[in-house]
Amino acid sequence: MKIEFIDARDLPDAWFQCVYRLLESGSEYKIDRGSYAGQKRLEFDYVTVHIKYPHVRPLLPDIPPSLGIPNPVAEGYLEEYLPYLMTSVKQPGEDYTYGAYLEAQIVEVIRMYKEDGHKTNQAYMTVGEPKAIYLNDPPCLRGIDTRIKDDKLHFIIYFRSWDLWNGFPANLGALQLLKEYMASSIGVADGEIIASSKGLHLYDYVWELAKLRTMCDNPSALASSQCRDKVNET
Repeated sequence: MKIEFIDARDLPDAWFQCVYRLLESGSEYKIDRGSYAGQKRLEFDYVTVHIKYPHVRPLLPDIPPSLGIPNPVAEGYLEEYLPYLMTSVKQPGEDYTYGAYLEAQIVEVIRMYKEDGHKTNQAYMTVGEPKAIYLNDPPCLRGIDTRIKDDKLHFIIYFRSWDLWNGFPANLGALQLLKEYMASSIGVADGEIIASSKGLHLYDYVWELAKLRTMCDNPSALASSQCRDKVNET
């Protein structure tokens, strides 16, 4: 297992560094189980991303217009996504929402810090339950740990599986908005994000977009398959 560490200034920087690093050093494999079975992923064995200033705007990736590719997250999506993260309302066909697990825990963590004090390791919010393993697509976000240090609220987050192109910026952008709301409710400043995953990946259908964004025409991790196939075709 190779562990990757990425230090980033803000959310767009974290996304770009992860995309670039994954193209350079990720492992390619074919998915055996799940809704994307049969497709290929490029994935880190394990990655920890430390974001020092996640509050800096914009929260979404920086895509130069000259590249001619769409932003992975549509304008206004974060504001629509936030209720999914904070409330238990489900749409037809949804097995779960993160908010169904988090809504009551958000309230309790705020209460805990305000009434009981900041020096605790118990302000952890869990996503999922044992029977979630039987779902076709169990929750990807599995936990949000919190800490108040230097009068700032910090999030420590774990994803079991994590789509880097679309999910990473949408998830972290919404989680940052949640953290700002909780910090304000508690009466402290906004802090850092440390996010980890053993399944941060790029699906094969976005590899070309990732190469365009990073201007990485022949990334090392793809050289043995996709890029070699292109050479053979010519």
